[in-house]
Amino acid sequence: MNAIVSKPPETSTPDSRKSATNKLLSSLYQAVWRWHFYAGVIFAPFLLILAFSGSVYLFTPQIEGYLYKDMLTVREIGTTAMSADDIIAKTVRAYPGTTISSITFPDDPESTVKMAANRNGTSTTMYADPYTGNITGILNSDKTFSAFFKKMHSELVIGGTWANRLVELAACWAVILVITGLYLWWPRNKSAIWGTILPRLSKPGSRPFWRDLHAVPAFWLSLCTLVLIATGLPWSGVLGGQIDRLANATHTNYPPYALSFMAKPESVTVAKDVADDVPWAAENLPVPESAVGGYVPLAVQDMVTISGKQQVKLPYTISMPRGETGVYTISTSHTRPGDNATLHLDQYSGAVLTDVRYADYGLMAKGITMGIALHEGRLFGLANQLLGLITCIGVMLMAVSSYFMWRKRKPQGKLGAPGRPGEKRVTIGVLLIMLVLGALMPLVGLSLIVVLMLDLLIIRRIRPLKHWFSA
Repeated sequence: MNAIVSKPPETSTPDSRKSATNKLLSSLYQAVWRWHFYAGVIFAPFLLILAFSGSVYLFTPQIEGYLYKDMLTVREIGTTAMSADDIIAKTVRAYPGTTISSITFPDDPESTVKMAANRNGTSTTMYADPYTGNITGILNSDKTFSAFFKKMHSELVIGGTWANRLVELAACWAVILVITGLYLWWPRNKSAIWGTILPRLSKPGSRPFWRDLHAVPAFWLSLCTLVLIATGLPWSGVLGGQIDRLANATHTNYPPYALSFMAKPESVTVAKDVADDVPWAAENLPVPESAVGGYVPLAVQDMVTISGKQQVKLPYTISMPRGETGVYTISTSHTRPGDNATLHLDQYSGAVLTDVRYADYGLMAKGITMGIALHEGRLFGLANQLLGLITCIGVMLMAVSSYFMWRKRKPQGKLGAPGRPGEKRVTIGVLLIMLVLGALMPLVGLSLIVVLMLDLLIIRRIRPLKHWFSA
């Protein structure tokens, strides 16, 4: 009888384990690179627009101070300023068909008073000499320098909800671009610091030159870029609403009701609907109502007096009551966030119905308020503006260099995307991570579903498209 020799069980050797690990890491790198590539190709143009418009908007105070100098400064400082009511009355007499909705008082005696007005159906900004009441300039509120670049930054100039959502989508994907980019270019050995932390002295126009122009600024400015994106998201239409609801649900925004003289208001009207210059943390603060009892409304100058008594810091804005039950609103989204204030006052008695200051904000609202000031370049003056400018220039360099990197490696007749990873489990794992990010950023999640459906139902079924997108 022949002896049956059993085969010894296979055992993994150190070399085989190392090979399997290297294959897994290589597949992971390929998967991350593929996501980074597609996100960059799609959203780099939008990020270029956002970075350019943001870098210009940072310096709006200086630019508008130069462009509108004659409007914003008085020719001669007087001894006594006119009352707010006299300035408004003189303006309405001189410009029939004008209704003033708010008036902003500056903190500089050489500056003019700013009034938000409606002139025959047109939203208008008017500037008046506080000592004479004479109008020094009139601007269409939608066509000022700041309005144009703000619209470019938030709505790509096109305007509308879709443009705003596209900006939010690009900003959210920029977060993913930064994270994936850090993984791809993180130095893995001593020699890897060249081209990541330090640029190589490559020939201008060469592939290593464009790669270093992309990777080095991205590495150094990654944290600043993430902070800049994160501090802008509270304004976004979808994620911004979630952030606000989270702040309210966890009582980390303003106090549930900072009302001194009445119960919780039943009105669904919020501060941003009736007033200008309202801080982000108080935008959705419910607006109380004035007690109607046949009284005569107080003058605007009375609100100025109350502002002084309540120690509201200049510059601040007084928004006029809307209707018989409307309230005066004194608000300031101050250059120094610690001086933020939002007050609603009974238009007949002057009673302070709501008074919310920075000190009243919850932890989350304080952090977001500081972040917004940082985003706008007003948290620590010129240094803040320059830091924002450097970050925006870095983002623009990354976007431009990525285009040339792509053109250098793109084969004829194909998109030039990185190949699919060899390990299917890696592909699934990275996709699950992306879906988690999509759950945190709803528009990213929606875009992922759209992309996957396009890939499965269209790209893979149409031969020319399949060829174009293949590695």
